[in-house]
Amino acid sequence: MDVVVLVKLALDTGQLRVSEGKVDVESTPLKVSDIDRNAVEEAVRVRERVGGLVHVVSILKYGPVQRRLQEAEGLLREVLAMGADDAYLVADEALIGSDQLATAKVIASIIRRLGKYDLVIAGEATVDGYTGQVGPRVAAELGIPVVTYVRELRVEGSRVVAKRDLEDAVQTVEAPLPALVTVTREINTPRIPTLLQIRAAVRKPISKLTLADLGLTLKPTIKVESAVPMQVKRRGVVIREGTVDEKADRLVQALIQEGLLTPR
Repeated sequence: MDVVVLVKLALDTGQLRVSEGKVDVESTPLKVSDIDRNAVEEAVRVRERVGGLVHVVSILKYGPVQRRLQEAEGLLREVLAMGADDAYLVADEALIGSDQLATAKVIASIIRRLGKYDLVIAGEATVDGYTGQVGPRVAAELGIPVVTYVRELRVEGSRVVAKRDLEDAVQTVEAPLPALVTVTREINTPRIPTLLQIRAAVRKPISKLTLADLGLTLKPTIKVESAVPMQVKRRGVVIREGTVDEKADRLVQALIQEGLLTPR
């Protein structure tokens, strides 16, 4: 089987840089989106069971492109070390801050360029945007079935069988191949590559492409101009006077007044 796994190089939300009340996107480091690591792990497991190849597809969404290229390649080496066979990275200034529709069209173009694919796996959402739109939009562009929120996946002949998480139930569905599935964190625990796998990943190919290479000209309908972090204001109340027990009592009373504790 040829398995394609979608990987987003997301903003590292644990290391956001803020300047003048806005997220400084250009200074914030990138990371492989957490749930996409589950997607890579599941793609490798499918290949281990049935044979074939695992192709990684990624789009650089944060610029400036030339400065981010080396960072992006390093992150893709991480997923190649997990067991993927090769990677395709689209880096183009026109895609910086672009919307989910433009992203899906570019990803679909790369998948068609591969010529052969049986299964596409993506995370249910990314840690920075969390829209959950790209996977289903790619399936729509390719005209293939989509199964979302998958927590258990099996490939049986020419079909995929999946258990998917709903709000109040777990649903078992099947779909003919080729198909696209989006997975949840519960589907697996991503492996930690060994030193030999990390060294081997350096020799695996990463194809860097632009929109011109794909023969595409896109004008995104939505473009993110800035992002503002959520600010939490603290009351700054300090209890200084009294013994330890008295301070504890005052703290408890203050929390009760705020409705954070319920008196006995």
